[in-house]
Formats: sequence, C-alpha cells, structure tokens
Amino acid sequence: MTVSAGGGAIVGLDRAVRPLLPIIVWLTATFAASAQPRVVAVTLDGVVHPITVEIITHALAQAEREGAAAVLIRLDTPGGLLESTREITQLIVASPVPVITYVTPSGGRAASAGFFILEAGDVAAMAPGTRTGAASPVLLGQQMDPVLRRKAESDAAAALRSIVERRGRNSELAEKAVLEARAFTEQEALKNRLIDLVATTEAKLFEKVSGQTVKRLDGREVTLQLDGAVVSEYQPSVREQFISAIADPNLAFIILVLGALGIYIEFSSPGLIVPGVAGGILVLLGLSALAVLPISWLGVALLVLAVALFILEAYFVSHGVLAVGGTVSMVLGALLLVQGPPEMQIRLSTAIGVTLPFALITAFLLGLVIRARRRKVVTGSVGMVGEIGKAYTDLDPEGRVFIHGEYWDAVADRKVPAGARVRVVAVDGLQLKVEPADK
Repeated sequence: MTVSAGGGAIVGLDRAVRPLLPIIVWLTATFAASAQPRVVAVTLDGVVHPITVEIITHALAQAEREGAAAVLIRLDTPGGLLESTREITQLIVASPVPVITYVTPSGGRAASAGFFILEAGDVAAMAPGTRTGAASPVLLGQQMDPVLRRKAESDAAAALRSIVERRGRNSELAEKAVLEARAFTEQEALKNRLIDLVATTEAKLFEKVSGQTVKRLDGREVTLQLDGAVVSEYQPSVREQFISAIADPNLAFIILVLGALGIYIEFSSPGLIVPGVAGGILVLLGLSALAVLPISWLGVALLVLAVALFILEAYFVSHGVLAVGGTVSMVLGALLLVQGPPEMQIRLSTAIGVTLPFALITAFLLGLVIRARRRKVVTGSVGMVGEIGKAYTDLDPEGRVFIHGEYWDAVADRKVPAGARVRVVAVDGLQLKVEPADK
C-alpha cells in the first residue's frame, strides 16, 4: 500500500508538471542562447566610399546596442576613397566592441584602402588564397607630382604606422605596402606579422581567437570568448542597399545618360510622357549615386560641352566635326568625372560604349526635329501660301479660283482671265490674294 501511495504521488506530480514542460524547454533554450557569445558581422565587398562609412557606423552601433562580444568585418575590396578609409579606421579604433577584420572568401583581396581597414582591426585575419597590400595613394588614376606623391605617401604611411605599431604588428613592412606598393599573400602576411592568423572558416577563426586577450588602443585589455559564437548579420537599410548598388561610377554614368536621353526624347516629341517621367527618375538616381563620389568640375564641364556640340551639329552643317568633338568631349568628361583611384573611376570601355550610342541617337533625333521645323507648312491657311491654282472666273479684280480641289473667293492686283494659272500670296479670312503665276 505504501508503494502504491508513493506511485500515485509520483503520477500526480508528473501530471502537474507535464503542462509546464514547453515553458521549461523554452526557458532552457533561451538561457542557453543568451549564454552564447554574439558576433555582429558586416560584409564590405565593394569599393570604399561614404555609404561604406555609414554601413560600418551602423554595424558598430548595433554591436554595442546588443552587447556583442565582437564585430566581424568581412573584407573583399579593391580599395576606394582615402578619406572614407580614414573615417572607417577611426570608427574601428574608437569602437567599444573589439573588431575582427577578416579577408574572405578564398580569392578575395583587401587591396589599397582594404589594407588600412584590415590592419585597423583588433584581430586581423585572412582566409587561404587571399591577398592584401598595394596601398599607395593614387590621384585621379594618373601620375602625381613627385612632391605631392611624397606628401600623400608620408601622410598615409604615418597614419598606418600609428595603428600597426600599437597592434604589435610589423610596421616597417606595412609602410612598404604604401611606399612601394607591396602586396602579400595570406602566408606572407602571417609570416611577416602583418596579420594575426589564417583561418579557413569563420568558425575556425572564432575558435582560434577565443581566449586571446587583445589590447585596445585606449589601453583596455579584453579577453575574447568566441568559441561557438552566434553570428548576427548586420542588415543594411533599404537606402544603404540601394545607394551601394548604384554607387558604382560606371553604373551611375549609364543611368545618368539614359535619363538625359529620355528627357530629350520627351522634349523632342511632347506628349509621350513615359520617356520624360522615366528620364527624370533616372537622372535623379544617377545624380544621387554620383553625389557620394568626389566629382571633378572639369569632367562636368566637358559633359556639358559635349551636349552643346551635339545640339550645334543639328543646326549647322559641319560635316560631322561638331559631332566628333562632342563625342570626344563626352568620353573625356566621363573619364575625368570622378576624382579618385582607378577602381573609383569610369572605365574607358564604359565611356565609349555609352557615348557612341548616345551621340548617334541624339544627332539623329535632333536632325529629325530641325528638319521638321524647317519643312514648309502644308496644313491650315498658312499652308495655302505659294500654292498654284487656276482662275475659275475672271478676276477683275475679284472672282473665284480652284486650288487643292476647292473653290475659293479670290482677289488679284490686276485682271486675270479665267483659266489662267495663279499663285496664292496671302490669305485674308476666307478670301485668297493671288497673282498670275509666271510659267
């Protein structure tokens, strides 16, 4: 009986606890998840520009807000604007959350501006088959004045050295990436202490750095506990995604030219509406994309000159000289439009591929418009002037004439016999003023 009573108590307890099992499981899972370290990851896989700065800023803010153990910046960039690079390195250095910079995937690179960002991380890592370096400053993709080059290189090298030395890495070799445009594979970078480790995957990366103590540039020491970390992806806003997508100067130039062409079609053929609306939207999109890039006013002036030359070609017979000048001006304007390193500029293939069709279409449309305006009016009362008809009755001085299959009242300055040919010289209401038509 005792056993039976005990068994009944156990069964009763089981029945009481069973409804609470889902809640217990949920609380256990929640506690386990909250106990895992969290890493906010952000991907930088394009050219570095002001929108990139905005994305990094928001990712670091999210990590601080969520109490993340670290921020992971994935790098695969050809470089970008030096000023934007400086802003990003400053954000990384000042971040209250440790930052891991990681060149990935295999075949990727952290060149030029990417090298600065890589070295700014509390932990710098690379995946197998990646490369970094070649961080010499470039102005407009052209040869710089020797003195200006030395100044730019010295400034960039000093900024890089101030970070690399405090990270305990090889500052002397890092300077050569700037002063001599040296580039390194992941093994060369690891061997020469430009990075801290090579990791095949992010999980391996977290496993290797877990337990390491990093010294922040403000003097604080932080021990990273990232084994089994949960990665939380930073999701760029719609604006950031959109501007980043069209901020490629080549795409921005194409959008701008297509928009200008649409607006011109609307002005040359009023009432179509669709080309005008689409053109206006494309022009605004192109300008918004170019607004985040450093623009050269020389490039803008050349593009304006190109449009002016295309218009003049339709008004004056230059045997193609003005059209050729407009084409050359537009190509040069496109190449000089963006001030920055080569990866930030409009490619020659894009400039030529967009300019030639634009020149041909614009010249063709302008020619149609000018010829239509110069063509003699053939409708309405104005279209009667100059027409030849026949006197149906004697004009002495008034009578009737037959023109365009119609009978008209007419008046002549002198007598015209019936059957004679007459020419219309003016229209006065419903009466024509005519004169004898000389054979």
